[in-house]
Amino acid sequence: MSALDRVSTAVKSGIKSRLTFIGSMVSVQTDRNEFALTFDDGPGPGGTDLLLPVLDKHGARATFFVLLTAARRHPALLQEIVAAGHEVALHGVDHRALTSVPHSDVVVRQQEGKAELEQLVGAPVRFMRPPYGSQSLRTWRATRAAGLTPALWGPTTWDWRDIPQTERIEHCLASLEPGAILLAHDRFADGTDGVDDGPGPVVDRVALIDSVLAGARERSLVARSLGDLLAVGRPVLSAVFSR
Repeated sequence: MSALDRVSTAVKSGIKSRLTFIGSMVSVQTDRNEFALTFDDGPGPGGTDLLLPVLDKHGARATFFVLLTAARRHPALLQEIVAAGHEVALHGVDHRALTSVPHSDVVVRQQEGKAELEQLVGAPVRFMRPPYGSQSLRTWRATRAAGLTPALWGPTTWDWRDIPQTERIEHCLASLEPGAILLAHDRFADGTDGVDDGPGPVVDRVALIDSVLAGARERSLVARSLGDLLAVGRPVLSAVFSR
């Protein structure tokens, strides 16, 4: 089971914190037929740029959790995301798990990462998703101290797995509901992001998201950015820590 799968399982098991203020956001309580569409690991050519027209086609808005290693290489793509009306959030300075980094470095990385990304997009950055969803109480505190809200996910597109496309779509739509935070990827992190997770999966991201959004529309569900969804709802928190 991959790190992403382990976090998804932990979230679905309903590990609720009695001290809810220490939790990470896993969904949004809302009366509207809307869910948050989120993308990780970008921006990257051949992914981000091809997905933006699909989102526009469906009238969807999304939150892109970007890596600074990728954003520095492709600042124009970052501007395309913003120009299209989508939200930019922080996924990390690189894709190393925060729990593998010395705590003093995590504090600096979160603060400086937020500041650099805000300078790149020219707008405040509110949310942070730790790579692999891997976090401890100490890294969570460092994220909050940087003025960022930790955001995990509920349903996923399984777009990091080498499985049939139909299985990805069915899995995603089976658990998609109002207030859900859907995890997808517009790129697969690699050695340029400080990690080696092996070869990326064979996946047509454009066809996948097109099918997911079409299926969501059949259920009268509309994709929104995380910030827009929170504007009409309340965060649901869960204390999900890898150690």
